[in-house]
Amino acid sequence: MTTAFAIPIPSSWALLNETRFFWDIAQSVARLPGLAFQPRGAGDPVVVVPGFSAGDASTAPLRLFLGLLGHDVRGWGLGTNGGDVPALLPRVIAETERCAVSTGARVRLVGWSLGGYLAREVARERPDLVERVVTLGSPIVGGPKYTAASRAYQLRGIDLDAIEAEIAARENTPLQTPVTAIYSKSDGVVAWQACIDRYNPDVEHIEVFSSHVGLGIHAEVYALIAQRLAMAPVTTTA
Repeated sequence: MTTAFAIPIPSSWALLNETRFFWDIAQSVARLPGLAFQPRGAGDPVVVVPGFSAGDASTAPLRLFLGLLGHDVRGWGLGTNGGDVPALLPRVIAETERCAVSTGARVRLVGWSLGGYLAREVARERPDLVERVVTLGSPIVGGPKYTAASRAYQLRGIDLDAIEAEIAARENTPLQTPVTAIYSKSDGVVAWQACIDRYNPDVEHIEVFSSHVGLGIHAEVYALIAQRLAMAPVTTTA
C-alpha cells in the first residue's frame, strides 16, 4: 500500500537547505526579546520527544525556554531515539503515563521529526493521557520513506512500502487529540508533503521558513509552541 498522492524523496540537493541552519540561529537570536512576551504556562506537564538519532540534549534549548515560561517540562528520558518505533512506542506511552500520574494532569507532547510521529501515536493509543500534541517537521506519512534517510534504509534491506502501509493502517483509529503540525517547505531532511495530515480533521498545519535542524531553535517555532501549549484544555463529552 502506498499513498494516493505524490510525495518526493528529498534529494541530495535538498540537503543543502540545511545549511540555512546558521541563518536560523541568527534570526532566532535577533527575535529573542519577543519570546519573553509569549503566553506563560501554569505548571502544566510537557514532554519533549527528540528526533531520530537524537536524545534529550537536542531539545535542551526548547525545554529551557518552555521551563522559563512556567511549564513543568521534561525530556523523554529514553536516551537516543534509535528509530525502532514498535519498540519505542510502548516505552513513550509508559513515560507519558508516569508523567500524567505524577502531576495529576494530561500531558502536552511536543515532538521533533520522528519524535512528533511517536507523540501522535501516543495520543492515538492513549487519548486519556494527552492534552495536546505539537509536531515539528514530523513525517507522519510513510515514516522514513520520504526522508533523506530513505536510501540508507533501503540499503539495509528494509521494506519502506511495508512501513508506509503499516502507518496508513493506523489511521483507521482516528486521533481524538488536537494536533498542531509545524512544517517547512525548505526542510532538506523530510519532504514537507509527508508532514501534512490528510486523515484527521482536528489537525492544524502551520508553515514556517526553516531548515529541518533549525526547527529546534527557531524563534517563530518557539512562539507557536508557546501559544499552542497555553491554549485552554480540551473538554471531551462521553
